[in-house]
Amino acid sequence: MWKSKVWIMSLVVLFIVSGCANSESTSNGNSEGDGSKTLTLWHIETGNSEVAIEDAVERFESNNEGVNVEVVRQENDPYKTKLSVAMGGGTPPDVFHSWGGGWLEKFVEAGQVKDISENINAEQYLPAALSPAEFDGKNYGAPLAMDIVPVWYNKEMFEELGLEEPETYDELLEIVETLKSNDIVPFSLANQSKWPGSFYYMYFAERFGGPELFNEAYNREGRGFDDEAYVKAGEKIQELAEMEAFPDGFNGMNFDTGQSRQLLYAEQAGMIIQGNWMLGTTRNDMPEFEEKLGFFLFPSIEGGQGSSKDIVGGVSPVFSVAEKSENQELAAELVKELTSKETAQQLANTDGAISAVKDVEYDDEYVAEISSVLEEAEYMQTFYDQTLPPELAEVHLDTTQALFGLSMTPEEAAKEVEEKAKEVLE
Repeated sequence: MWKSKVWIMSLVVLFIVSGCANSESTSNGNSEGDGSKTLTLWHIETGNSEVAIEDAVERFESNNEGVNVEVVRQENDPYKTKLSVAMGGGTPPDVFHSWGGGWLEKFVEAGQVKDISENINAEQYLPAALSPAEFDGKNYGAPLAMDIVPVWYNKEMFEELGLEEPETYDELLEIVETLKSNDIVPFSLANQSKWPGSFYYMYFAERFGGPELFNEAYNREGRGFDDEAYVKAGEKIQELAEMEAFPDGFNGMNFDTGQSRQLLYAEQAGMIIQGNWMLGTTRNDMPEFEEKLGFFLFPSIEGGQGSSKDIVGGVSPVFSVAEKSENQELAAELVKELTSKETAQQLANTDGAISAVKDVEYDDEYVAEISSVLEEAEYMQTFYDQTLPPELAEVHLDTTQALFGLSMTPEEAAKEVEEKAKEVLE
């Protein structure tokens, strides 16, 4: 009887273990009982850009029989946290969206990203676009598009008010005053997620301190994040806030839901500082507004070391392969398709994206004009929140939002970032 019970219990345990093993092998999405394989892809693209990603996935599946791709579009703001949790929990997607820079480097240092140097042809990409995902001579991501951040404005509104594109910051302030006197919000800004306000801080800092300011602070060679240029940047932000150059409650407005864009479309605001994705978003949101949409580069500031030919920009998306992927080689092939010339061509001509892939032809004159701005730029300042290590980037974003909210002095903000930089970078 005792032996019988042991035999029965052994069968039960065997069944449970077997069941758990089978459950584990299918729950991670990489293997199926019928021999097919599934890859997971996380990205944050929307509109025509999302369509280009989906089309690339469809081509990949057609060329790889028995392979399915589970595409998960994440919301922009919570995405970084979700991926960090997935990475830390050992359940990352096979392929994921990043921006390169310090944020990706943290995952690389933790051994969570595959070196795809041997999987991609580096000659296919623009060097400036490839470099944010290169660490210690190895490549951990392939780029699809590049971004620049101009000042977008309502051309028709400017013409009616007799306004012209400014060449200096003083001229920009005159535009702010004119718009305000006509009950129009000068700059539409939804800064709940903090990064939209960072554009102002980066531009002001560069215009005062010049192209080498950030590199010196980041590399701990020369000026720091508490340099006078950063203090002045904070002062200019607060000057605009005190002039009421932004919408009421802007620090609590949600960018992802389109609150800042809607003010521009409704002609309640005259300008917005956003990336070149604004063109594709406008075509998706309100295509009829495109004919009113113009752009100019953030102007120079008298006495500053920066130039109006120095631009803020970045590389996005960059696609990488998780080290824990059970199908790394297939995942790398998916990355190649996602960043192929065909995908880049589609993205450029449907979403207004500047290609990170060489030899793309722009059918869209507007996109070609934006691309030429990048080509003529003398310097590109990459996005702070993507270039800096995450813990330092968060301090930068928090203090910048506080500057806009007038709850912190420029000196306090600069000092707090510098103290964190000493802790993280040295």
